Amino acid sequence: MSLLLQITLFLAASLLIVPCAKHFGISTVLGYLITGILLGPSVLNIAHDASAVMQLGDFGVIFLMFLIGLELRPQRLWKLRQAIFIMGGLQVTLTGTILMLGTWLIFKQSLAASFCIGFALALSSTAFVLQLLNEKQQLNTSYGQNAFSVLLFQDIAAIPLLAMIPLLAGTSSTHHGIAYFAAIIAVFSGLFLFSRFVMRPFFRFVARSGASELLTAVALFIVLSTVLLMDILGISTTLGAFLTGVLLADSEFRHELESNIAPFKGLLLGLFFMTVGMTTELSVLFSQPLIIIGGAIALLIIKASVMLLIARRYKNSWKNSILLGTCLAQGGEFAFVVFSVAHSQNIISNAITQPVTLIVTLSMVLTPILFWLVSRYVIPRFEVHNSTAFDDIPAHNAPMIIAGFGRVGQIVARIARLQHIPFTAIDSSLQQIHFVRQYGGTLYYGDVTQPQLLRAAGIEHVKIFVLAIDNVEDSIRTARHICLHYPQIKLLVRARNRHHVHLLKDIGVVHIWRETYLSALGMAYQTLRELGIDETEAYQHIELFRGYDEKLLAEQQSIYQDEQKVFETHKNALAELEHLFERDTAVESDAPTVNLKRHPHTSRVDVSRKDS
Repeated sequence: MSLLLQITLFLAASLLIVPCAKHFGISTVLGYLITGILLGPSVLNIAHDASAVMQLGDFGVIFLMFLIGLELRPQRLWKLRQAIFIMGGLQVTLTGTILMLGTWLIFKQSLAASFCIGFALALSSTAFVLQLLNEKQQLNTSYGQNAFSVLLFQDIAAIPLLAMIPLLAGTSSTHHGIAYFAAIIAVFSGLFLFSRFVMRPFFRFVARSGASELLTAVALFIVLSTVLLMDILGISTTLGAFLTGVLLADSEFRHELESNIAPFKGLLLGLFFMTVGMTTELSVLFSQPLIIIGGAIALLIIKASVMLLIARRYKNSWKNSILLGTCLAQGGEFAFVVFSVAHSQNIISNAITQPVTLIVTLSMVLTPILFWLVSRYVIPRFEVHNSTAFDDIPAHNAPMIIAGFGRVGQIVARIARLQHIPFTAIDSSLQQIHFVRQYGGTLYYGDVTQPQLLRAAGIEHVKIFVLAIDNVEDSIRTARHICLHYPQIKLLVRARNRHHVHLLKDIGVVHIWRETYLSALGMAYQTLRELGIDETEAYQHIELFRGYDEKLLAEQQSIYQDEQKVFETHKNALAELEHLFERDTAVESDAPTVNLKRHPHTSRVDVSRKDS
């Protein structure tokens, strides 16, 4: 069967099976694996030879490693240094040691074979985990960033592991011995010089041509040429792609490269997971079910438990620790490479290679199921168990209460803290509570619409109540309660929009701040300044707009429930404001006016002032 026909069959099957899997709540990664198993020799045997497609699918992992390298700017590496080198180092060392000892004691393998198997199984699947976290939109969470850091260390750790295999076998290999390290250093140095003095100027040359499709061609050329060079030198192609990404991480074209490579990465990663499914030897599973299934489950439990304990040791919450351990519990694609090299060096026999390879594959298949079970059943019960009721707030009689610890409440709280003003902060988000308490802050879990909670917070003694909660109905209900029962309190309320302002004014609230309004005025002021308008004149324009907008808001208060009338007043106000702006610059005969003009050879705006 031709390669083109095989790829067509793979794409057609994935277009049918993967959407169906998503419909039933199954991850796309597992959908690709199921597609590969169904097409492979173990079930339908439609695609008889997966080797050609596997070579193409490997480019998905290569592109993924390149994109990972692009993310590793020096400042980000420094920020993640603890998670990368400490958590990642502990995970590989402890997990590898436990699995090595288990292989040596239970399966009676040699120390060299046990070492290769144990530390290969300690490596998780970078492609698998990042795809899973991206799909769940959890890569930017705290545990997602820790998972990324641990995976990064594992990818780096695979290099010395591969280099040690010939030493364990007692042979000298130009591919994985000392020469391997020398080749890596030489290639890395060459790539650094090439990216700095050749690739970046070349990229600028192509970008100036205006042919946008060539930028995609350059991105593909960078990755493919690096892979070709690594293949010629006998160095890991995934490592080469990763190093190339790192070297281009601080380039001005990083985002362009990322956007051009990402579509190819996603499609080829799908092919990679399908080929993993195709290579799953179900016959070995049926002949040794206890070893394969038991080994996969034991691998998941050991890796998840070790990662959970490490995460807890470094002050991660129970929720994040459990999720981190779960997503890193499977074996990885580097294990296949290690097993292959160890088998070629006669360290691991074929009778052992097939079962451990199937254990890694099965652990990949089980990980999305395990992740779904943990997210669906374990995490919610854990959260409820830890915080089923609102906090008991001690009566310390602070002069200020901040209700709502979102964008607005946080800023008010930080400024109050800097000025040593005591306050009581209340929020109904468990995630927000846990985050603030991790950093030593005082934030209580509660519903501010409940009068008993406000009394427990000492509302009778406060002078200022900052109401900054998101929900408009809850905001109105709380404001009405405070205005009615505690009129002596200065109530400061954040409003989400103009309609919210009208509702608050109806119940007597005086001090109201519209969300994004002041920041928008600040941005408009800076825009005028950048265009060359001097400080005083720009301030006058902003204050003029602010005054008329407040006047318009007051006029609309009596008619805000009639949309047609509000629209008419708004349209009339804009016309009036435009007239006032023009009159402001024209009537003042003794005031300087602003003339904006551009140089013929630059886009910079200059300001020349002349008397009218």
